[in-house]
Amino acid sequence: MEKSILPVADVAARIARETLAARGPDYSAEVRALLDAGREVMRVNGTRAKARVADIVAAAGLSNDAFYRHFPTKDALVAAILEDGTERLRSYLAHQMAKETEPEQQLRRWVEGILAQATDDDIAATTLAVLWNAGSAGERRSRPAAALATLVRAPFEQLGSPDPDLDASLAAHAVIGRLHDHLWHTTRPGPAEVDHLVAHYRKAVSQAL
Repeated sequence: MEKSILPVADVAARIARETLAARGPDYSAEVRALLDAGREVMRVNGTRAKARVADIVAAAGLSNDAFYRHFPTKDALVAAILEDGTERLRSYLAHQMAKETEPEQQLRRWVEGILAQATDDDIAATTLAVLWNAGSAGERRSRPAAALATLVRAPFEQLGSPDPDLDASLAAHAVIGRLHDHLWHTTRPGPAEVDHLVAHYRKAVSQAL
């Protein structure tokens, strides 16, 4: 009798991988549906009531089993929504910054893009609701700051910063902090604030040289 080419364990592992790969797109669609539904439920509830898993799965047209297949808790979903929003913002900022060639103008586009999240009523309300559901926004603030800081490392370096990583990190924390202030107080940033922040960072770099 011809010997088996693959050990039984290897065949089992291969079939398991193929099954998972085949179901991958369905799972991706489930996760996207939960992220979008969670964001929408939070937007509708605002800061009046916390979003419930039951409401989220109903809005997504899924089951509790589907929810807990991907997220151990509602907090995990909220964290994923924050991460998803950060990635969307990061992509938008990169696109806007690519329109400029001068580092100071790239920095300006970056500041404008972040603060603009507080100027659109729908975006501001949604972002505030997600932050409110997240509880302590400060605990998660370092994650978007780190992701967005990578975009301005090169501009700071080109401006002559002796420590572009630190300057980028400090700028990200400061601008995100201002964004959060505007969201919580329902105020809107204006061009003067953008001018002030860009001038401040430019002056800080020149004084460090």
